[in-house]
Amino acid sequence: MNIEHTTIRSNGIDLHVAQAGPADGPPLILLHGFPEYWGGWAKQIPALAAAGYRVWAPDQRGYNLSSKPAGLRAYDIDQLARDVLGLMDATGHQQVRLVGHDWGAAVAWWVAGHHPQRLSHLAILNVPHLAVMFGAVWRSWAQMRRSWYIFAFQLPRLPEASLRRNNWTNAIRALKGSARRGTFNDAEIEQYRAAWSQPGAITGMVNWYRAASRSQRKLASLGRIRVPTLMIWGAHDIALGRELAQPSIDQCDRGRLVFIEEAGHFVQHEEPERVNELLVEFLRL
Repeated sequence: MNIEHTTIRSNGIDLHVAQAGPADGPPLILLHGFPEYWGGWAKQIPALAAAGYRVWAPDQRGYNLSSKPAGLRAYDIDQLARDVLGLMDATGHQQVRLVGHDWGAAVAWWVAGHHPQRLSHLAILNVPHLAVMFGAVWRSWAQMRRSWYIFAFQLPRLPEASLRRNNWTNAIRALKGSARRGTFNDAEIEQYRAAWSQPGAITGMVNWYRAASRSQRKLASLGRIRVPTLMIWGAHDIALGRELAQPSIDQCDRGRLVFIEEAGHFVQHEEPERVNELLVEFLRL
């Protein structure tokens, strides 16, 4: 698979984007989450490109090779969404297909809720609708316990120091601990370590959480989703309870929920063939 790398100016910043598939194929944008980078979609890009899509997998702002603006306002959800809208404009198409995992899914929900005319399809992996998510964090003791790290990330400097400690030992432990044993091999871990080590990256990554904590009311105000939506949910997610999935798809006018019982939070890594099948089937509709 030939993957091309380019830098695209969007919303006043530079976004590194990995691209694959036929140049004239329908555009499909993949949004990674924490603590990943574009390579979090490495097991999806070949299958989606082979299905005929022009796949764009950016490093989101604050991550890896993309710009890392300073300050929490730079990571407000509206700024993150404008980054994606800028990429959509760069495709030359009015509508695209949008897929997101983790924080990338949160941005995808927001884009779908506020700019539905720009999307033909929305696929969400293991993140609830934002109104459901932020309601649960404060109303559910079980979800509050699962979300302890969100509160820890609000501290200044300490989260970055902890994640960097002993050549990223804690970051690697967190990544592996959120997935089925054996999901990430040594070569993949080295690629993650290289992405985290980019100047300013770890603070940019954690700033997504800090900014979100300061705009919870806005995030929780997200309304119904009018775009056709597929939600894929790894049932053994240790950070997000499966009970959040059905209320989320209930917020979609045209939604389908699929649980993958064998997988956890990193469902696209743990069960790539099943995820690819579901995505290709849905995106063709």
